[in-house]
Amino acid sequence: MLLFVIFALLMKLKINWDALGIGASLACAIHCALLPLFMSSLPLFGINIIDNLAFEAGMIVLAFLIGTYALFHGFRKHHHSWFPFLLFIAGFACLVLKQFFIHYATWLLIPAVVFIVAAHLINYRSCRIHDHAHADDCNH
Repeated sequence: MLLFVIFALLMKLKINWDALGIGASLACAIHCALLPLFMSSLPLFGINIIDNLAFEAGMIVLAFLIGTYALFHGFRKHHHSWFPFLLFIAGFACLVLKQFFIHYATWLLIPAVVFIVAAHLINYRSCRIHDHAHADDCNH
């Protein structure tokens, strides 16, 4: 019941999902790029975020869910363009590959962040240009 109330309250709020997606992507990039600088001091405080696979997977899943929702909303209600989705998929492919090819993590992280943020920016701009564009497949 509590989940229903929270969901109902969230539906009344106007959330800019693209901005939230960009923020989650940038937070992930900052985590991946800056946290290794503090790697030597974190164990002194009992914090192990760097090699914590659950935390990494959680950040990836969170960014994926927010990004997918934002892009789907923009696609369905506004611009009907697949280009942001293609950029988003390319970015997430690099992000997931980064988890498996650890030696190339930085080289995969940079294009991942660029593609994901570019997808959100293009989606955001397309939504503003096409306030409510209709296509042949538009059912609303």
